[in-house]
Amino acid sequence: MIRHIVLIKFQSNTTEDKISEIFSKLSALTKTISGARNFTGGRSNSPEQIERGYMHAFVIDFDSWADLKAYAEHPEHLVLGSQIVEHAVGGIDGLIVLDIQVND
Repeated sequence: MIRHIVLIKFQSNTTEDKISEIFSKLSALTKTISGARNFTGGRSNSPEQIERGYMHAFVIDFDSWADLKAYAEHPEHLVLGSQIVEHAVGGIDGLIVLDIQVND
């Protein structure tokens, strides 16, 4: 399984409603992509408070690298990804993306 992890440092003028809208659409997209599941996203409420500005994140699990690739190339993902970049501090610099292999 591949775990796709995205940390986002949104601009201060990006509303929680806008973020929820993007995450909701990502969740819906996840349900339509073969081999994608378990979308989880939201705002950090960590008691450690060491987010360093990355207050929002989402995670999606994929059955394979090919499934992740299909998601990454999907037209709706490209639109939502560009919205995230548009609202992130410094554009792409306001994102951290990790893809790790998880052995069940």
